[in-house]
Amino acid sequence: MEDVAQIQNVQKVYQKGNAPPVFALRRVNMTIPRGQYVAIMGPSGSGKSTLMNILGCLDRPTEGRYLLAGKDVAQMNDTELSKARGEHIGFVFQAFNLIPQLTVEDNVSVPLFYQGVKKAESRRRAIESLQRVGLGDRLGHRPSELSGGQQQRVAIARALVTRPSILMADAPTGNLDSATGTAILKLFDELHDHGLTIIMVTHDDSVAKRCQRVVRLKDGDIDSDEVVLKQTC
Repeated sequence: MEDVAQIQNVQKVYQKGNAPPVFALRRVNMTIPRGQYVAIMGPSGSGKSTLMNILGCLDRPTEGRYLLAGKDVAQMNDTELSKARGEHIGFVFQAFNLIPQLTVEDNVSVPLFYQGVKKAESRRRAIESLQRVGLGDRLGHRPSELSGGQQQRVAIARALVTRPSILMADAPTGNLDSATGTAILKLFDELHDHGLTIIMVTHDDSVAKRCQRVVRLKDGDIDSDEVVLKQTC
């Protein structure tokens, strides 16, 4: 199976003035095959956010290599890094991060604006993406007119509109009630069943059980990495 992402001996060190260096990641190695559903877990300060930022091309490793679709991200300049992020990564955040003044289709089409996609094609793809997440009947609505679950679906549609290789989700159900959160997780299950690679940060073991693989971090290193029996109930 083709590897969509590969982390090789990655370190991330933060240094401020004369203070001792802080090792957020310590020689981490991880390979993610295309189509895998991965949960990243660990206590606060374990390195989860740092790892996600590197995987999502939001940050660079201090040392080591990150191969995204076979290309070494660490060697890219800022323009190349931004282009790789836009082409390969879709982000879903706990806080939705929608623009209140825009309609749902305009919110979804924002990433395509930065890719230079023409307006008519951008709108077509935004509507297609909204239909994919079950919101084809909410065109013209603004975020304030939607429930929390619907807003998160808009955020997922925005992440999918660029047709990414990897969907990255940071605690995507953290602001939702349990029933709505379960509905969102079922949507992730469906996306994975259609072949999408998903990497999700979560603190919830019941969420992790829906994934194929659980990577647990501790003190900037991988404490355990195991394949689990995926549960979709």
